[in-house]
Amino acid sequence: MTTRALITGITGQDGSYLAELLLDKGYEVHGLIRRSSTVNTSRIDHIYREPHEPDARLFLHHSDLTSTDILPSLLQDLRPAEVYHLGGQSHVRVSFEEAEYTGDVTGLGATRVLEAIRHSGIDTRFYQASSSEMFGNAPPPQNESTPLQPRSPYACAKAYAYWMTAGYRDAYGMFACNGILFNHESPRRGDTFVTRKITMALARILAGSQDRLYLGNLDAKRDWGYAPDYVEAMWMMLQQDQPDDYVVGTGVTHSVNEFLEAAFSYAGLDWREYVEFDERYTRPNEVNYLVADSTKAKQRLGWEPKVSFEELVKIMVDADVALVAESAQ
Repeated sequence: MTTRALITGITGQDGSYLAELLLDKGYEVHGLIRRSSTVNTSRIDHIYREPHEPDARLFLHHSDLTSTDILPSLLQDLRPAEVYHLGGQSHVRVSFEEAEYTGDVTGLGATRVLEAIRHSGIDTRFYQASSSEMFGNAPPPQNESTPLQPRSPYACAKAYAYWMTAGYRDAYGMFACNGILFNHESPRRGDTFVTRKITMALARILAGSQDRLYLGNLDAKRDWGYAPDYVEAMWMMLQQDQPDDYVVGTGVTHSVNEFLEAAFSYAGLDWREYVEFDERYTRPNEVNYLVADSTKAKQRLGWEPKVSFEELVKIMVDADVALVAESAQ
């Protein structure tokens, strides 16, 4: 029988790549989307088929992580073998301005999904999208034993969801995994996130439609990888005999400054001629240095990142240059 999976946050960067991966593996994929007056399915439009078409294996359902009205009955009807919980408010800087909303959606949202699974009584495997931001300024490299030191409302919400996932695993015997993913980027990253903000600005500068780029802290160091590599790790976690938590990252760190240097030099430009500091883009609490120790994921899952930092930057720059050129036609 065809394996069925449910993805919350399917219209986001990770959700779209995960949907592609599961469809390639022969899954029937169901995704949750928020009801809105505007449609935001651009990242999955290329894999979506109308439900009446014979080859349709991707189906969308309206729901909201702030509500428990639909989830329990939807789980009863679908009875998915795997549930990937990727939905939530995921922008760290925004979480300082929308702290309560972030806690509700990103923190309590995970609990609502876990409770819906528990009360439905279905036999399913659950993946929680945890974040390296939970480590805060804990000394690097960070692994599964590193104490959590969240420094933003987003990180606090993710830490709550992390412990709830571990708690439901222990209390109710649920197959529930936390994937503690370090920063992972792609051309599908939202353009308010610093990496995509840089590559989009660079593309517009090359096209002559933008002349300045304003950024905050350029010294922050992150472990950046390629999002399609990371969704494969998500899937691997749910194929194991026993549930567990895994850190996923490249083990190599670069500063925002270095990302700028790699992107602009690839285009033959000096970033210093175009970039200015703007305090509005700094965080009240900064996380200075994140780098993953993914030994456990490598040894137990057999997972390795395939795309290097340099390749990632080139992929993103090339994609945004092409996007800007296409939009100008």
